[in-house]
Amino acid sequence: MNQVRNQVILIGHLGADPEIRDYDNGKKMARISLATNEYYKNADGEKLTTTQWHNCVGWGKMAELMGQLLEKGKEVALQGKLNHRSYEDDTGSKRQFTEIIINDFVLLGSKKVEEV
Repeated sequence: MNQVRNQVILIGHLGADPEIRDYDNGKKMARISLATNEYYKNADGEKLTTTQWHNCVGWGKMAELMGQLLEKGKEVALQGKLNHRSYEDDTGSKRQFTEIIINDFVLLGSKKVEEV
């Protein structure tokens, strides 16, 4: 049960092609933005959609695979863990950032569609 303590599973669509970075120490990083949608009806029976955007990161071999296989609009299921970090911006203000460190992903084959 220890493996379940910090686990995230999401299914959504990529908002852009992966952003790939190569670092001087030889590490590779891929960053994506994943949109998940919830569909529901309000009290008047009107169909509505709520979209959440998730910042996701893959490292090493995972980053290479993300760069080869993922592209804007593709539907993907991913599994990873939440990572919270903070930093100081250029003005000296402390910023907090949450992202998902990807451990695995599966392409699901459908392009983004308008559902409800």
